[in-house]
Amino acid sequence: MNDEQYDEMRTGKGFIAALDQSGGSTPKALELYGVEESRYATEKEMFDRIHEMRTRIISSPSFTGERILAAILFEDTMNRQVEGRDTAEYLWGVRGVVPFLKIDKGLLPEADGVQEMKPIPNLDDLLAHAVQKGIFGTKMRSFIHRADDTGIAGVVDQQFELAHRILRAGLVPIIEPEIDINSEEKLKAEAMLRRAVATHLDRLASDQHVVLKLTLPEEDDYYREFVEHPQVARVVALSGGYSRADANERLARNHGVIASFSRALTEGLQIDQTDEEFDSVLGTGITSIALASAT
Repeated sequence: MNDEQYDEMRTGKGFIAALDQSGGSTPKALELYGVEESRYATEKEMFDRIHEMRTRIISSPSFTGERILAAILFEDTMNRQVEGRDTAEYLWGVRGVVPFLKIDKGLLPEADGVQEMKPIPNLDDLLAHAVQKGIFGTKMRSFIHRADDTGIAGVVDQQFELAHRILRAGLVPIIEPEIDINSEEKLKAEAMLRRAVATHLDRLASDQHVVLKLTLPEEDDYYREFVEHPQVARVVALSGGYSRADANERLARNHGVIASFSRALTEGLQIDQTDEEFDSVLGTGITSIALASAT
């Protein structure tokens, strides 16, 4: 583990930029950016287009460690370059931004009100490759539809089982058991999730630290115990489909929690904007999200 990067993650000001759209979510991200599916014919061309978008964001003047603590990358992005340098190296060496890698391969079909992660083949090889590429930590997402004790316990068990493998590889895991913001049982699901996560956190050794990425809760400061837990490097919030304004408003009411936004970060960015217009829109978004993360 890079001690300087860990100190930045633990105590730095700012938020995490989630730039990890996968094959399934990339077409929607490109469409919002103004790139229709007719602009690419193959999966390779699609990833070329999304890397061009990510490169434009990462190399924009507003995208610096002054307000952005870290960025989460898709595996394809980790294996590409920005301005002639490996993406993770560019993020930390040029921008002062800690690099994370999305490692999950998507979700299984719903069972017991949740979707656990699909198996991750060759995980140990991927983690070793990430270390070699200068990655600090990883991210993996599960999804909770309903308040089902069995399902939520299974999601959390799977997350922490993988977290232990990631920790042994020398990386810091972001644990992300997302709750559907539209679920009629969201409040009950949050209570079940908080109990399950707390049990696993209390079993971690003193030298094991994780980041928790959670859906913005219905009750303000609901995850305060995690913010204060010695084994939690940071609690971060996903926007989960809320608009940037709504996500920022909710985030500001949860003290000690910072953002890890994707769609809310890139809201308003368009391919046909001039570089000055692009950076202005991006900078406005970064400023608002950083402000909401500072409470």
